[in-house]
Amino acid sequence: MLIIMRILIATGIYPPDVGGPAQYALNVEKVWKSLGHQVDAKTFRLERKMPAGLRHVFYFFKCLPKATRADFIFILDTWSAALPAVLLGWLFRKKIIIRVGGDFLWESYLERTGDLLPLPRFYEKRPRLNFKERIISRLTGFVLRRASRLAFNSDWQRNIMIPAYGLNPEKTSIVLNFFGEKLPFTPPACQSLSEAKAGRPAAKNFIFAARAIKLKNTDNLRRAFAEAKKKDPSLSLDERLTSHEKLFERLASCYAVILPSVSEVSPNLILDALRFSKPFILTRECGLYETLKGVGLFVDPLSVSDITEKILMLADAKTYKHYQIKARRFSFAHSWEEIAEEFLALAKRT
Repeated sequence: MLIIMRILIATGIYPPDVGGPAQYALNVEKVWKSLGHQVDAKTFRLERKMPAGLRHVFYFFKCLPKATRADFIFILDTWSAALPAVLLGWLFRKKIIIRVGGDFLWESYLERTGDLLPLPRFYEKRPRLNFKERIISRLTGFVLRRASRLAFNSDWQRNIMIPAYGLNPEKTSIVLNFFGEKLPFTPPACQSLSEAKAGRPAAKNFIFAARAIKLKNTDNLRRAFAEAKKKDPSLSLDERLTSHEKLFERLASCYAVILPSVSEVSPNLILDALRFSKPFILTRECGLYETLKGVGLFVDPLSVSDITEKILMLADAKTYKHYQIKARRFSFAHSWEEIAEEFLALAKRT
């Protein structure tokens, strides 16, 4: 017998916003509603124009009516939506499940200082933080420790965060990210089907679709690409940031995808690329390294020469064909239906 649950989704972003949490919120909401559950998603809108603190208070009262009636609160960040949502859950004794995606403290430090510390190194080194970052660190610890259940994308991420914030391992779980089914293969632009089968693309356009923030390592990527183009002028880098739908159109006909971020917890761009069987270059400071290390090329994000070398490797027709076959053969799938059911199961046993 299906037990109807009332669920509040607390998220900082939601479509038409672009980003992983936005897609996550939309898709689990669709599945839960299709199963008959009562679901309300609350996101930041007017709050974005408010200063920190005031926006959290405003969001707290926006979520208040739904939180009082919810069976559990599902939170998709660890700061913006999380702080007011966790306070609501704590006050009204609601189950709180946080899907731990990125790391706001680490992102803030990198953005302020330009000190490109990979995520594991950041917590090992414990660099000097300013006053605002120390507040974020303390409140992030408060949020994480008061959750009923924390869901991480990978053991890599969980093993970083447990000692960093003194978390109880028994209150943590792994819920893998979305791995979509394969989509129809499309040859890269200007490439005939016969050339595609032979592994000889005519246009070597790499897609790099990422926010303009320090952790995405854009400067090192541009330097590496400039060096690679000296040896292969046919290379091009597509840095446009578009809607999810338009990105899919570009992925369908691109040559390859590159994401040499300082660290990536769960690189959705790469998972989308694999749906189109596209070869990729990815940072090895990544939660999916163990899953994908035999499928694509990995780089040291702080080494421009390593990034350059891997770009030129993938520009080679023989190497490209090798990784194109690897990408086509990668068939693991983890649907939104499975993800939504896993979170429901966590809620029921928490």
